[in-house]
Amino acid sequence: MQRRPICERCEVSPTPDGPASICSYECTSCGPCTEEMAGACPNRGGELVARPRRTG
Repeated sequence: MQRRPICERCEVSPTPDGPASICSYECTSCGPCTEEMAGACPNRGGELVARPRRTG
């Protein structure tokens, strides 16, 4: 799995421990964009789920 460093919609870089979502293709969205898109990936239409957070 490759962790993408920026939101693919607004190009903001979520912090490693901050809210972000990914789809099954690993498209990344920040928290605000995920809410605005009602949890649907803008690229493939799949479900966006909470991205695992890094602790270090």
